[in-house]
Amino acid sequence: MKKLVLIDGSSLVHRAFYALPPMTTASGQHTNAVFGLASMLIKLLTETRPDYVVAAFDKSRTTFRTELYSDYKAHRKETPDDLRSQFPLTHELLEAMGIPVIELAGFEADDIIGTLAKTAENNNVETIIVTGDRDALQLVANSTSTWLTKKGISEIQKIDTANIVELFGVDAQGIIELKALMGDSSDNIPGVPGVGEKTALKLLQDFGSLDGVYANINSLKGKLRERLIDNKELAYLSKALATIDTEIPIGQTFDELKAEPDIEKLEKFCDRMAFKSMKYKLLEFCSPADQQVVPVPEFVKIEYTIDAVDDRIESILRAGRAAVYYQFSGNVPQVVCQQLAVAWENEVALFNGSAECEKLLAAINGKVAVATFEFKTLIHICGAQPLIKGMVDDVQLLAYAIEPADGKMTLKRLVEQFLPERLYDWSATESDVLAISARCIYDLLPIIKAVAEGRSVYKLYRDLELPLASVLAAMESCGICVDLAAAEKLEREFTLRLEKLTAEIYILAGAEFNINSPKQLGETLFERLNLPTAKKTKTGYSTDVEVLQGLQTLHPIIGLVLEYRTLAKLNSTYLLAFRNLAQPETGRIHTSFNQTVTATGRLSSSEPNLQNIPIKTEIGRKIRRLFIPGAGFDYLLAADYSQIELRILAHLSGDDTLIEAFRNNADIHTITAAEVFNIPLAAVTAVERSRAKAVNFGIVYGLSDYGLAKNIAVSRKEAALYIEQYFLRYPAVKLYIEKTIHDARKCGYAETIFGRKRTLPDINSSNYNARSFAERTAMNTPVQGAAADIIKIAMLAVAKELQKRNLRSRMLLQVHDELVLEVVENERFEVELIVQTLMENAANLAVPLTVEVNCGKNWVEAK
Repeated sequence: MKKLVLIDGSSLVHRAFYALPPMTTASGQHTNAVFGLASMLIKLLTETRPDYVVAAFDKSRTTFRTELYSDYKAHRKETPDDLRSQFPLTHELLEAMGIPVIELAGFEADDIIGTLAKTAENNNVETIIVTGDRDALQLVANSTSTWLTKKGISEIQKIDTANIVELFGVDAQGIIELKALMGDSSDNIPGVPGVGEKTALKLLQDFGSLDGVYANINSLKGKLRERLIDNKELAYLSKALATIDTEIPIGQTFDELKAEPDIEKLEKFCDRMAFKSMKYKLLEFCSPADQQVVPVPEFVKIEYTIDAVDDRIESILRAGRAAVYYQFSGNVPQVVCQQLAVAWENEVALFNGSAECEKLLAAINGKVAVATFEFKTLIHICGAQPLIKGMVDDVQLLAYAIEPADGKMTLKRLVEQFLPERLYDWSATESDVLAISARCIYDLLPIIKAVAEGRSVYKLYRDLELPLASVLAAMESCGICVDLAAAEKLEREFTLRLEKLTAEIYILAGAEFNINSPKQLGETLFERLNLPTAKKTKTGYSTDVEVLQGLQTLHPIIGLVLEYRTLAKLNSTYLLAFRNLAQPETGRIHTSFNQTVTATGRLSSSEPNLQNIPIKTEIGRKIRRLFIPGAGFDYLLAADYSQIELRILAHLSGDDTLIEAFRNNADIHTITAAEVFNIPLAAVTAVERSRAKAVNFGIVYGLSDYGLAKNIAVSRKEAALYIEQYFLRYPAVKLYIEKTIHDARKCGYAETIFGRKRTLPDINSSNYNARSFAERTAMNTPVQGAAADIIKIAMLAVAKELQKRNLRSRMLLQVHDELVLEVVENERFEVELIVQTLMENAANLAVPLTVEVNCGKNWVEAK
């Protein structure tokens, strides 16, 4: 049997547009709907392998249905400009793929599909209709099935004569009768007012059809009978609107519906859309099976030599500029370079072995301007040798300064972005990839540097991010000491508590199950214990923290599960990890500080992540107590900024009330409570202060009334009132936020007072969710980003001053708004003064920056 696939083009393009994040070409043309449609077509046609295929589109909103009923689909919103501009491109894609496109004035895509499906049914051709519109279910027949797109661009529900009644309660004809009675809000089909799906289904089960209902109208009673009688004309109008016309004049024969791709046109189209991986997928899919017309990637070949340092050093020194990339082994603080690739002018050379690599780096140190990728790692490779002072550049840090929101700052990504005409084989041998990497870094540097200068972020890179890499490398090398004996004891304590919690959870559940399995936990809570279901995921019940916290008052098992999760995570992330991560001789762990991960400019840490150890819970404090001064040191010193983000907000907004409060060192949350709730300061309760605190930080993070309501457990109406009152009391803050969003809409980015920029491609998007997120980002970037900048500035100043005074005390950690140092007894008060003074003077704001400094025998005591 031949096979026909009928694609509801309008439906699939809309689904692709809303399923995928915005994508644009260099010229600004949106392409996410085109990309999504291409992905769907490859998946669909690979699975079905049809003999014939058609994509049907709506020609316009004016059809025979709008003549019958002027309000048909009248409430639908205008197509967003970002999507409208892509429809011609989707037609181009389909044409290049050889897929016939049909659209007819006066008819909808459904009518085209219906006519072709009926013709196919009459000619014994198997038909698959692919759509997101349930109207097409009325076309299900013996050899015709409907595949409904359910989620994103990948999940499909297949409906045929075998399962349609089971799934929808009626057969294909019944779909029309159902809409005649209950209407369809999505298409503005009125139906019979007051008749819902449940009633409509019952009527059809009793009487078979709309005609059957009216033939037996006298057997019905009450308001239902009255509604049906009063709205009989409306019911039959709705049936006419819901019925797909299967007799429209199309004209094409099946022989004209075969896909005949134009490979050359398809290749050019993909290049214009900047589709790289998708280009090869499409070309491979569309190429005839007996022909190899898919272009084999023409990789740029990198010629390199494997030399001794002495044979190349003079040439590298003469060039004056080089790029290096490396392959290393070991972990901080013992990192060994095994291979080093160097690119200069038109040459690339590889040096093998740690001795050769060290010799090369020593020879060019301070004499050659060097570019690299991940400068911090190169510092570790060089060890104690001061590296190329003032003569190094890092293309990764440069790219991060240009676009901090790109969390996947790989060298390959940078090449694709800044050297798009080049195609390298990144799956080649390790030596080849090293040579490619060095050459790419060499060629990338001037390009990325020019972009950074053009966007006015080069100074931020040169004066802050680049020198900070050296400070972070020193901190990583130092590490921080952990009391391993105490950690082992605490691990046993946690293990015993986890065992007890497990037993208690099993008793309350009435059965044993894997508590760590969200699927099994969901089944236990929502099926065995019958707790109310909050939300579902594609794999089953959601058991995330938000869901569990909402159930906490309903069953004692929830509190135990939450405690179990917290303990298990802390135990595995820290206590168990300490065994493997701590150096046996010193007891020190060497976390990695990630400089190019967060979009806000904040540092993060990994192996282990020291940012997430809770400070407000006793469990978290038990872990923090394990961090102690190492051998030869007497104290840990912790210096923490007080409410830095709110102080930055006061400075940026210029709000007199906020500024006065901070200048008077007042309790800002109590003052906000008094202002928002219109009560005297002395009358503010702990609950009111807590709510005001949530409002203060909610404003900084662009929290909506819905988000605030969830955070402080009040109604959305009450939360909205709090926000309204806040802006009435702090009007300059409201004006600042409005201006910030307005400026971002004009220039396309948000900026900190230190020049850190974050581009906002969705700030003018027609997609509400995307635009709202961009607006919140525009609000909080200047605040969060400035906080990140200030502590980085402070770190540079502290490191420089400690070195200048030749002090033994040293910086170990940076966690959020806090610095942690290791201090010796005779330097304690000097270091406390240095740290506090430099942190408080890291920025000149309209309000004072205040820093709390404490020393202790462990991290908790230092807080």
